Amino acid sequence: MTKPMNRRLLLITALLAGCAATPLPASALPALRLPPAALGGTRFALSQRLSVTRLDQPDAPPQRVDVQLQLDASGLLLAAFAFGQRVLLMQWDGRELSVQRHKMLPAEVDAERMLRDLCLTYWPPEAVRAALPDGWRWEATASGHELQQLGQARLVIRRENANIVEITNTAEGYRLLIESQPQEGA
Repeated sequence: MTKPMNRRLLLITALLAGCAATPLPASALPALRLPPAALGGTRFALSQRLSVTRLDQPDAPPQRVDVQLQLDASGLLLAAFAFGQRVLLMQWDGRELSVQRHKMLPAEVDAERMLRDLCLTYWPPEAVRAALPDGWRWEATASGHELQQLGQARLVIRRENANIVEITNTAEGYRLLIESQPQEGA
């Protein structure tokens, strides 16, 4: 593999790991493994462009990756692509989280954090609230939701419209812009 490809995979790693400058403590935000059955009849089949920036480097250009997401009551399937190749495949059926990674994708890419962000973005608010530990709240706002700890927003989801979602995660130091389009034939 060429050096430019290795650099690109490292940049993608930063994106998928939430752009943390250092490894994050396991308790930064609560883990969520919500059952797909909680989605009821809701179904998503989306082509997405994910753009992430570190909060401590707001002027740096965002890192981007393309994702195919399928999500319904039977499970979640996410494939991430960079430079024409799959770098991550993640499956969640409500019991087991299965992850396949490109060999150059370091262990710091945290599928648990990715699953948590997916749950916060796509699962019904009542399912999120029921799964939160004591001291945490999932509050509706005019433009989305906030994950609060002891009354302080730690993660904010803002829905600009049906196809654009922005996650600002102050606890882990990143902003993620999700631009979605329905997959053809879905």
